[in-house]
Amino acid sequence: MNDKKTILLDERGNPVATSDGDEGDKAIIRQSGERPANLIIVPLDEHILFPGMTLPIVLGPTKAREALEFALSQGPFVVLLPHAEARPDGDGSLPKPEEMSAMGVLARVLKVINLPDGNRSAVVDCVTRCHIERYVRTDPFLIARVDYPPDTYNDTVENKATWRAARMALQELFREIPGLPEGFSIAAANLEGPGQLTDFVAAHIDMPRGERLALLSNTKVEERLRIVAEAITRELELARLAGRIREEIREKVEKTQREYYLREQVKAIRKELGEEVDQKELVGQEIEKKIEAGGLPEEVADKARKELKRLEILSPESPEYHVINTYLDWILALPWAKETEDSTELKRAREILEEDHYGLAEVKDRIIEFLAVRKLKPDQKGAILCFSGPPGVGKTSLGQSIARCLGRKFFRFSLGGMRDEAEIKGHRRTYIGAMPGKILQGLKQVTVRNPVFMLDEIDKLGSDWRGDPSSAMLEVLDPAQNNSFLDHYLDIPFDLSHVMFICTANIKANIPRPLLDRMEVIELPGYILDEKMAIAERYLVKRQIEAHGLTPSQVRFAPGVLPKIAEGWTAEAGVRNLERAIGRICRKVAAGIASNEITAARITSASLPDYLGKRTVFKDLPGRRPRVGTAVGLAWTPVGGEILRIETTRMPGAGHFKVTGQLGDVMKESVEIAVSYIRHHHERYGVDPDVFKNEDLHVHFPAGAVPKDGPSAGVTITTALISLLSGGRGKVPAARVAMTGEMTLSGEVLPVGGIREKVIAAQHAGVRTVILPEKNERDVSEIPAHVIEGLRFVYARKYDDVYAVALPSND
Repeated sequence: MNDKKTILLDERGNPVATSDGDEGDKAIIRQSGERPANLIIVPLDEHILFPGMTLPIVLGPTKAREALEFALSQGPFVVLLPHAEARPDGDGSLPKPEEMSAMGVLARVLKVINLPDGNRSAVVDCVTRCHIERYVRTDPFLIARVDYPPDTYNDTVENKATWRAARMALQELFREIPGLPEGFSIAAANLEGPGQLTDFVAAHIDMPRGERLALLSNTKVEERLRIVAEAITRELELARLAGRIREEIREKVEKTQREYYLREQVKAIRKELGEEVDQKELVGQEIEKKIEAGGLPEEVADKARKELKRLEILSPESPEYHVINTYLDWILALPWAKETEDSTELKRAREILEEDHYGLAEVKDRIIEFLAVRKLKPDQKGAILCFSGPPGVGKTSLGQSIARCLGRKFFRFSLGGMRDEAEIKGHRRTYIGAMPGKILQGLKQVTVRNPVFMLDEIDKLGSDWRGDPSSAMLEVLDPAQNNSFLDHYLDIPFDLSHVMFICTANIKANIPRPLLDRMEVIELPGYILDEKMAIAERYLVKRQIEAHGLTPSQVRFAPGVLPKIAEGWTAEAGVRNLERAIGRICRKVAAGIASNEITAARITSASLPDYLGKRTVFKDLPGRRPRVGTAVGLAWTPVGGEILRIETTRMPGAGHFKVTGQLGDVMKESVEIAVSYIRHHHERYGVDPDVFKNEDLHVHFPAGAVPKDGPSAGVTITTALISLLSGGRGKVPAARVAMTGEMTLSGEVLPVGGIREKVIAAQHAGVRTVILPEKNERDVSEIPAHVIEGLRFVYARKYDDVYAVALPSND
């Protein structure tokens, strides 16, 4: 039974009758061969169609499909009307008239096809623009009265030129797009006017929705033409850019393919000639030969063969292939068994040490002892020494001399500022660019397993979130562990017990305690003046004369000049600045000789300012007439010993005391200990106890810009305060007396360090009596006799021993 109903409308869209079946089908909306005036609207959520387009549109089970089906029952024409705003996620409901655009297209439905998914595809032919005059019905479908506004076009020269330029650009654009169907070019070539051109471009070129909607709504062809010309130009530039990119990619691909093809041809030719060589197989054969001839330990050789098997099954183009190949190169490059033979001629070794360095008797004796043990026990493991001392005393050069004595190769690298433990133990192979640490890198460089390794500045190792290299060094410098040192990259134990490690440090206290415990520390004290002069005359002057292209006859140093340079222009424990000063003199002499101003120069004390400028170093002498409230102490610095003067004063107040001179906590505590000791023993030293209630005390350490710390000034502070407070008016200390020692609350004098440097400083300052702790007497016995000539030493066990010499009775 057919229950289909037909709504009959007049030209204004008013219903005139309703019938069942096919009656009156020719009267609906007056559809005939002419363009109808009243039409059913099929709303489009997202698409915008233009006249001249023939295409299928897919409609789901929505009001738009119902409208199309109803319209087809009345005739072939519908209005395809876009929404004013895109609705990509439309719910298929009937839109409101105000949501729709005012301009759409009149379309003839050519065919409707049912799709497998339940949707319908309608093939439509877009005929012309149509304008919505008014809506005559909004339910159950949108029905509107439409008119058909004609296009307007001003046939001017400018518009003709724009049309021609747009057509040419469109043709060029089609040529730039590869794989474009030929029908597009044919259709573009047969466009009859600018209006068709604008609609064709708007329909087929990617444009913003707002711009497309504006083109549909505009009936002025010249305005549409300018918009389309800009769009074509924009797309043409993008197409050219894409074309260049495609061409570059194509050339690269063709080059790779061509190279591959040529390589395959070469292989085929060599195969026919019987000359074919498989490079991958050749690499494997070479590695196998190196494994057999390299003297690798069995465990290492097994590991290398295992990696070689993995290498053989990989393609040379694989990234893993290069990783394994590099790993095998490292294994085969390390000296697993190769070593140099040690020289055990003790006499020759002694001669080399004496030739390279002046003094340093303890260090030389230790090296000779090591060689002697090596001679008696050839399988002796490597030694681990640490040279500790101020800069410039010859620690690094001494390591080179040791290697020369032993006949071993030498490798040096600095640990100063190192913060990453991977620098010592390497990175794991999982990281890109991974490589072994410095230890194995050095062994690869020297190509033997028993070199002398110089680890400079071990006291300056850093530690942060990236790691603790000092902890990594524990395994390297521990004789019980370094016979199986495990580098993260190699992941195979390597025997470091044959290596002789020599570390250097400026301040022994900065070396981590576990690391220090694994080394034999040899102290290298600063040079005294006599040693500096011997080094300068034997090594430095000769070296600088040769370095500046001079001869000994062209520059001569008068007697007594070198000590003047050392005392007036350098303040150091070593000889680096002394060598720089000599080099500066040689440069000025070389400049005079090169400019023909002089032929030779004799350096005298009077001419030193002309070469080195004004004197920069002045010794702090204690003076022959000491004042009340002062005392002379002795201090140790990294560049040698120094005279330390202490000044005190008193003033009316309320029992406060002040300490100045940029002091550390230990030194401030020494001042407090001295005050407490004097207050407790005030009767013994003639000090009025009320002075600590009614007066303020001030203790000052001159050279306030220089940081000072340590306990060794305890007896000096106590002496200065007793000199200030004793007998009401104070007591003048003895002249040319200097002292050092730690003070306790009970009056005991404890031993301190740096005695050698302090005694030398006292000798240079003109001191005649030196007061030292009793337990430091052994340190004095190690100082050369000519250095302490003219000095009187007093060894104190209690402070009263100091008091008797520094503040003698005037009775």
